[in-house]
Amino acid sequence: MRVRLGVLDVGSNTVHLLVVDAHHGGAPVPAVSHKTELRLSEHMTKDGRIDDDAISLLCEFIVRSSVVAEDVGVTEIMAFATSAIREARNGEQVLAEVEERTGIRLHVLSGDDEARLTFLAVRRWFGWSAGRILGLDIGGGSLEIASGIDEDPDVAISVPLGAGRLTRRFLPGDPPKSGDVKALRKMIRIELGDIAGPVTRAGQPELVVATSKTFRHLARIAGAAPSSEGLYVSRTLRRDDLRSWIPKLAKMKAADRANLPGASTGRAQQLLAGALVAEAAMDIFGIDRVTVCPWALREGVILRRLDGLIE
Repeated sequence: MRVRLGVLDVGSNTVHLLVVDAHHGGAPVPAVSHKTELRLSEHMTKDGRIDDDAISLLCEFIVRSSVVAEDVGVTEIMAFATSAIREARNGEQVLAEVEERTGIRLHVLSGDDEARLTFLAVRRWFGWSAGRILGLDIGGGSLEIASGIDEDPDVAISVPLGAGRLTRRFLPGDPPKSGDVKALRKMIRIELGDIAGPVTRAGQPELVVATSKTFRHLARIAGAAPSSEGLYVSRTLRRDDLRSWIPKLAKMKAADRANLPGASTGRAQQLLAGALVAEAAMDIFGIDRVTVCPWALREGVILRRLDGLIE
């Protein structure tokens, strides 16, 4: 049974409707992409609430997305939210207002769910021949880590080391002060050191995979092929290349980072924090290079839904 599905991803940085044509046993084929960089995590009040303006903007975008989905013949919309709403003190209020004003009920994923669904997408992309996979995904609010030999990972962990979160809390300057960069680097490594045991005990991976825009941007500025060359071109990020770029990124203003290959104005401010997280993960887990996967959480959600379809 072939279906046209929509997946609405309410993330810390971006709200994204992806429409795909899909059937059980086949790869989902993207048909329509509709998104906005709403940056919910930057609309937090001092007491940890998402402000009213952001809620209104979110509802307006979801209404527009519903129209887009209807216009292109979507039969089902799967809507989910990640760390920004998950951690907001008024998260339940946001969910209730979205449902009342748009008719869409957002399902809030746990951090472990994010890690598991992203891992599923990675496994389906690379297949069984990849052996044990270690997956890393740097989002706006959190870092997801998963390791396993099956489609369901043996270990799935989420830690609050998202590039947007860390930039807001630790790197206020543009460019940031060297002392702030040093302090953030130390904090990241302590946080990752605390959860390293379960990951390393799971076993040595045959393949280390990186997902998320942060990793794609870092790989691109380090020399990986541009997106214009297609999904199936192999793209990697070497630890030595990443390490050589971090001092340069630390000295740049956000506007200058935005001019780097593959970077964007919206993500430029967060690029240094993302690079520090990526470097720390590669150091602590003994990774020389990561392979970039074009599929991530949205594809994992779609694939899990397709698994439930009956031909």
